Amino acid sequence: MSMKTKELIKKSNKYIAQTYGRFPIALVRGKGTKVWDADGKEYLDFVSGIAVCNLGHCPDAIVTAVKNQVETLLHVSNLYHIEPQIELAEELVKNSFADKAFFCNSGAEANEAAIKLVRKYFHDQGKEKYEIITMKQSFHGRTMATLSATGQAKIQKGFEPLSSGFKCVPFDDTAAVTEAISSKTCAVMVEPIQGEGGVNIPDDNYLKSLKDICNKNDLLLILDEVQTAMGRTGRLFAYQHYEIEPDIMTLAKGLAGGIAIGAMLATNKIISAFKPGNHASTFGGNPVAAAAGLAAFKEFSHKNLLSHVEEMGTYLLSKLNDMKKRFPFIKDIRGKGLMVAMEMDSPSSEIVNYCMDKGFLINCIQEKILRFVPPLIVQKNEIDSLINILEQCFDEKLGQHI
Repeated sequence: MSMKTKELIKKSNKYIAQTYGRFPIALVRGKGTKVWDADGKEYLDFVSGIAVCNLGHCPDAIVTAVKNQVETLLHVSNLYHIEPQIELAEELVKNSFADKAFFCNSGAEANEAAIKLVRKYFHDQGKEKYEIITMKQSFHGRTMATLSATGQAKIQKGFEPLSSGFKCVPFDDTAAVTEAISSKTCAVMVEPIQGEGGVNIPDDNYLKSLKDICNKNDLLLILDEVQTAMGRTGRLFAYQHYEIEPDIMTLAKGLAGGIAIGAMLATNKIISAFKPGNHASTFGGNPVAAAAGLAAFKEFSHKNLLSHVEEMGTYLLSKLNDMKKRFPFIKDIRGKGLMVAMEMDSPSSEIVNYCMDKGFLINCIQEKILRFVPPLIVQKNEIDSLINILEQCFDEKLGQHI
């Protein structure tokens, strides 16, 4: 007999490192936009495994691809050529600026690869250029290099001394980037939209200006699209909104629809700096993860999903903006596609708990910002259901309805 939620939590607390502030539910099943806990309670999911399950939970195409692959070949390592990895790389290259892909297992690993690549690229030219400019409120991962690149002190606290070679400047401020450039600067690393930092959206010309700055100063532009890629903003990749092409792009989260994978994409000119032995990953692009990624990619190609994302994102934003007119404690509504935030004027964890109690999963970042990143297949009636619950919450818990 399966364990219930309280039993699972007790066992989890006994055996698992307490590195997460977990909610008091144990999710055991998912399908589409919904998940169920060990007690059988149903939840409408507007978290998507933190913007991972872009195609919903257990989509048929990915489940079938994984089942077929695990019956065929689980692992051989990158000592050998791997068919689904090759096919996934081909799809990524054909649909982006890039010429080649390097596969790993997570966003942090993809960003580590990018950091190593830009340093190796300039090293091979005999140039002492190794500093990377990153942005305040950014999030690039929790390894030593990527947390050093991250522009949030709370992520870095307790892990000093940080890795050297990073300068942090305000987001959406090109003048600050220009001022930070030195003879040692090799790259600018930026998220097109800051996810963990608060769904912060820059000016429409920001990325283009950064690209121009990089071109003028012999720098490379790294776009961290770990959270923004794979349709999340209404384009396959977020940079496609802005008429630019980066030199390097990192991916993870939604790339394989729920299976762990990461990727770094780059042009031939840049990625040729990596020679055999310079960088590696035992599990990176393994047959199962790559097969899942390929199936996910084909779903984007065969369905009118991106236009649906734009339609649902516009609808969600409009509904939240209507709420903002009636609730004075809502400071801001912002988003692109189905990467949306509601900023409150006070800590908002109680709102998350209220919604969870009512069967809706949302999350709170930066203490006061509610983030909505539902599966990209979400429908209007599901958005309406969430809006109704939020309005109930604001009426009952906050009592400031106008």
